Amino acid sequence: MDDPSHLVTPPESPSSPGQIQPPNLPPQPPAGLPQYVVSDQDTEHLRMLSIGHYILAGITALFACFPIIHLFMGAAMMTGGFGGSSVPAHEKQMMQMMGGIFVGIASLIILSGWALAVMNFVVARRIVRRESRTLCMVVSGINCLNMPLGTVLGVFTFVVLGRPQVAKSFDDHS
Repeated sequence: MDDPSHLVTPPESPSSPGQIQPPNLPPQPPAGLPQYVVSDQDTEHLRMLSIGHYILAGITALFACFPIIHLFMGAAMMTGGFGGSSVPAHEKQMMQMMGGIFVGIASLIILSGWALAVMNFVVARRIVRRESRTLCMVVSGINCLNMPLGTVLGVFTFVVLGRPQVAKSFDDHS
């Protein structure tokens, strides 16, 4: 039982005390493999980016519907739905002008929000198919203006799509 032969001792270092040891490097891929092979981690990151773009598309479409209230209020202002017949003519004209502004701005916000939602949906599909890397990058740049979720998703999309092996996989699927 007291026999120390069952214990494994580390091998002696062949270097002298003054010699510098090379750093421990991670294992390298086999020599015959191309450098642009997409790893399982890259594939997982692309899948998560796709899910993130789907989620952001849904959230954007939902929030773009909020100005519908202003759209209806503006339409009511334009048609004389507010104030009745006791309002003087110059105030009716002013109310119609304000109603037009309400309708115009609400329509612009709704349509641009829905367009961004559609673009995020398309990008989510393109990431899965590994197509249109440039479109994905452009929409991610636009998403960076959508604080805070769009910024996080846009930056992560830039990081993942900027990897050489991921960019090469997009080029191969074109």
